[in-house]
Amino acid sequence: MTITDIRIRKLMNDGRLRAVISITIDDMIAIHDIKVIEGPNRLFVAMPSRREENGTFRDVVHPISAEAREYLETSILEAYEKEVILQQEMAERESEMM
Repeated sequence: MTITDIRIRKLMNDGRLRAVISITIDDMIAIHDIKVIEGPNRLFVAMPSRREENGTFRDVVHPISAEAREYLETSILEAYEKEVILQQEMAERESEMM
């Protein structure tokens, strides 16, 4: 399995939700609505989920092994961090131009 594309669909600064992301795997499968969440000690990735009738949430897609989870989380968080840095640099350039 290879992640062939990661798209940061939305960045947020308020609350624990930091980003909504889509990935493409092997140029064949797209997974949308992956969330980057700020936890008490670190950022983590939450897979897409839906609410059950009893109010609990159930992942719609999830990695099967610890290695797959680590690969997904590392790849997604690296892309997120690069995008945050890029956005900060753009904001600094804009403020310098004013």
